[in-house]
Amino acid sequence: MKISLIAIGKTEDKYLIEGIDKYLNRLKHYINFSFTVIPDIKNTKNLTEAQQKSKEAELILKQLNNSDLVVLMDEKGKKYSSVLFAQYINKQMVGSVQNLVFIIGGPYGFDESIYKRANSSISLSDMTFSHQMVRLFFVEQMYRAFTILKNEPYHHE
Repeated sequence: MKISLIAIGKTEDKYLIEGIDKYLNRLKHYINFSFTVIPDIKNTKNLTEAQQKSKEAELILKQLNNSDLVVLMDEKGKKYSSVLFAQYINKQMVGSVQNLVFIIGGPYGFDESIYKRANSSISLSDMTFSHQMVRLFFVEQMYRAFTILKNEPYHHE
């Protein structure tokens, strides 16, 4: 199985970039994992929120294959504990999913077309985080999931 993370806009803060890179490097030992950054839409001052989300959706949809299992990182999504998230990942691997794609939207979330394409959605918390911070939290949770599945000492219950 291959797992991908797609995000809109580059990460700007050095501390976030370093943290993301740390967990991306750790993930290489467990799974084929890729992180794709779609550049921010230009001239957004002239666009409504809906127009910006629509343009982002076009770029996101170009990254997807028909066979991909698509999971949105969305505040209204299903909440998992770290252990249950690990079980979710394991279920997808056992279920012969070839490509599991997680998507982090832009600052205004997702266009309706992305919700229609998605298979499900996950929320990291009831709290709101910047879409740049979500990247770090997500890759750390993905790493944690694999250490849980391998019974390694990273996660403590």
